[in-house]
Amino acid sequence: MKEKITGDMINLLYDTLIKVQTREDCEILLSDLCTVNEVLQMAQRVKVAELLLKGNTYAQVIAQTDISSATLSRVSNSIRHGKGGYRKFIEVKKEEN
Repeated sequence: MKEKITGDMINLLYDTLIKVQTREDCEILLSDLCTVNEVLQMAQRVKVAELLLKGNTYAQVIAQTDISSATLSRVSNSIRHGKGGYRKFIEVKKEEN
């Protein structure tokens, strides 16, 4: 199957995502595009990224999200070494002590 997935298909996906303007539109598109479990997994990863960007420890993140250590590590690596998507799109307000 991967051989039949082309750059044009990926660009079509990106172009489709760019058109989403409201939370309702996003929900409608994701419900058609993904399984419920896939949406839940993406939501969990976004929450994990938010917590890590706020400075939470791995132990705190696992306690709050019940995410696997492997997935937590992938999200953390994406934050540290990825293209910056989490930092760009997740608004984080540092909590004052």
